[in-house]
Amino acid sequence: MSQIALPFEWPADPRDDEFLVSESNSRAVQQLEHWASWPVMSVVLTGPRKSGRSLLARIFAAKSGGTIIDDAERQSETALFHAWNRAQETRHPLVIVADAAPPEWTVRLADLRSRLTASPIARIGPPDDVLMQALFERMFLRRGLDARPDLIQWLLARVERSHIALLRAVDALDQEVMERRKRLSIPLARATLSEIGLITDRAPESHPKDSDESLK
Repeated sequence: MSQIALPFEWPADPRDDEFLVSESNSRAVQQLEHWASWPVMSVVLTGPRKSGRSLLARIFAAKSGGTIIDDAERQSETALFHAWNRAQETRHPLVIVADAAPPEWTVRLADLRSRLTASPIARIGPPDDVLMQALFERMFLRRGLDARPDLIQWLLARVERSHIALLRAVDALDQEVMERRKRLSIPLARATLSEIGLITDRAPESHPKDSDESLK
């Protein structure tokens, strides 16, 4: 799966889709890479919202000739049942993207439930530090924001380890920079993210690089 890039390997065009791999999602990537060894031609891909699970499924489908069903919990169970059977008949892999696998995902159709139980599960976990840093850098780059390394490290120490929190933080900072026409800085990030409750207490506030004076 050559389109899957390791952290910090940027595409030629920063607007291109790219799935970044770290320890938090590498096992799921490996499971998809070795789809020929699946016990059945179907896998349930789970992970947090905004974790890139749909992107990973699309990359896989393009490379393998398989198909995907996204937001599977919200789809017709009968349609899922037939798609699962069709994947076995054609030997084309099927990726079923969901928030969670059964039994956390309640499946009422018994025949579908048994088939999903037989399918391997590929799980994407919460982002680790390496992935968080890579995502911060990529998101700021794509928005044309000059995020210095000290700001990235400050955010890593204080923003919740979740894809949604990371995205909310970048959205809020992007909007604040545009509205106030100020450059991105630690004082601006502290004020903006504290106001919307995105700052945690995992790191001390006192640091030589963290003072307003040092960032003027």
